[in-house]
Amino acid sequence: MRIAFVTETWLPSTDGIVTRLVATVRELHARGHEVLVIAPEAGGPSTLAGARVRTVRAAGAKFLYGGKRWGLPLPRVGRYLREFDPDVVHLVNPAFLGIAGLLAARRQNRRTVASYHTDIARYARHYRLGAAVPLIWTILRALHRRAHLNLATSSASVDELARHGIHRVRLWPRGVDLERFRPAPRRRTDGRPVALYVGRLASEKGLHRLAPLASPAGGFRLVLVGDGPARAHLERTLPPGTVFTGMLHGEALAEAYRTADLFAFPSTTDTLGLVLLEALASGLPVLAAESPAARSTLAGTTAAEFFPVDRPADLPAHARALLSGDHRAEARRHAAASGWDSATERLLALYAETLGSAARCRAGAARRAHRAG
Repeated sequence: MRIAFVTETWLPSTDGIVTRLVATVRELHARGHEVLVIAPEAGGPSTLAGARVRTVRAAGAKFLYGGKRWGLPLPRVGRYLREFDPDVVHLVNPAFLGIAGLLAARRQNRRTVASYHTDIARYARHYRLGAAVPLIWTILRALHRRAHLNLATSSASVDELARHGIHRVRLWPRGVDLERFRPAPRRRTDGRPVALYVGRLASEKGLHRLAPLASPAGGFRLVLVGDGPARAHLERTLPPGTVFTGMLHGEALAEAYRTADLFAFPSTTDTLGLVLLEALASGLPVLAAESPAARSTLAGTTAAEFFPVDRPADLPAHARALLSGDHRAEARRHAAASGWDSATERLLALYAETLGSAARCRAGAARRAHRAG
């Protein structure tokens, strides 16, 4: 199969979308599929695991998602698709660049899949753009209703899209690198248990809720892995002794999980939170803010506890309760069902469903062979 991803975010950015997409590209290549990635220009690699990366110019504004740069919906997107001649065009979190990908795919009579990863409307409220929420959902409905199939990354997101009148929605299962993220003996440097957060440092992540953990009464050493527009503010306002590591990747990130005692997830805006799975795979119990997405991801495990967002002062008590038991084996067991191999197999089945039958793939191959001849 030939698969083209049109994505609003790509390397060198690091977030759950990029993590999922990079892992998927590698899994698809290992299975012999051909992949093209069309992404905003950001200085990332021109190839990845056999996939070619084509870029378009990007622009951003400080008031919009913390200054994130978005790919411009330029005509070259259509040229990239025509040259690659994919069987399916997968629009990843479509917004600006996704518009160009959708229009080009429709003009070229290609099958389209659109996946929903970010609650842009909810994020808008954190950036004082609440008045734009109805417009945002109007645009999202227009994009997703024109796709042949829509994917969501959690059951909570499937329900949310349905509430907003978006149909033909299926679940794209979660995934985690079970080889990289694995349990290891805990090592403490100063006797205090380590509460770890991994992710973007931004207002919509609710990181201020973690302050009680790092207070003298809380008794935890708070470590924040990541970067973002709220870092300077958090460095000023979170309790002294809070550790800001900046971005970590690969084994350095895995080591951060392995040397922590507990994973703290204060966000209520994430649609999935792949870091939850990375933490569980590393044997960490999870303390998460109460939200439908977190409930969906952590359903069925006793290695997680939830706290109400209006009572962050209770966090230390919840954290100590989690650490009173040994949850490492249970955390790993819950994550072990979510390897990237099974998630990719399900994605391929959804692509085949979108294409209608294997015969459509063969027809595409015959069409390309005829053109080559």
